[in-house]
Amino acid sequence: MIYLRLFLSFLKIGAVAFGGGYAMIPLMRDECLANGWLSDAELLDFIAVSESTPGPVAVNMATFVGSSQAGILGALLATLGVILPAFLVTVLLVAALGKLLTYKGTRAILSGVRPAVVALILSAAVVMFLSLFFGIGKIGDAVAFSLPSVLLFGFLILVAWLYRRLRGKSVSPIFLILLSGVAGIVLFR
Repeated sequence: MIYLRLFLSFLKIGAVAFGGGYAMIPLMRDECLANGWLSDAELLDFIAVSESTPGPVAVNMATFVGSSQAGILGALLATLGVILPAFLVTVLLVAALGKLLTYKGTRAILSGVRPAVVALILSAAVVMFLSLFFGIGKIGDAVAFSLPSVLLFGFLILVAWLYRRLRGKSVSPIFLILLSGVAGIVLFR
């Protein structure tokens, strides 16, 4: 039953992924590949679209995956699954936050979780980098270098660097996303 699998898979992701949407990407990748819902290339496309649309990346990803597999009901169940754990934890933490932060153990746990979150985000970045630029989704895949992807990446870094140099501030991520979409149309027609 696809609806139950979508809900439970995204409930599991939402329950164990700390650090927000980017930390959930490796878990979503594993679930999507294990269930045969998406290929690595499709997952990268979904991540790009999730980044380009308003809202948290994890919620957008859950909605897109659920929709692609089981329509509107699949989208609703996957989205509910991924947000339910965070909602429940938030409600409980708000009720007990004042007291919890006074304990050394709580602060120690949070200090221990932070490096794991950074490692998960870095892991997702490395996997996406290898897949996008070299076509490597798993160990043993043949290398398929993508010159257009590298050129687009270099172009966006150059634009961000020039903007910072000339204007003295960081370029808007929204502008970079729109610019990369236009450049993607030109490079990947």
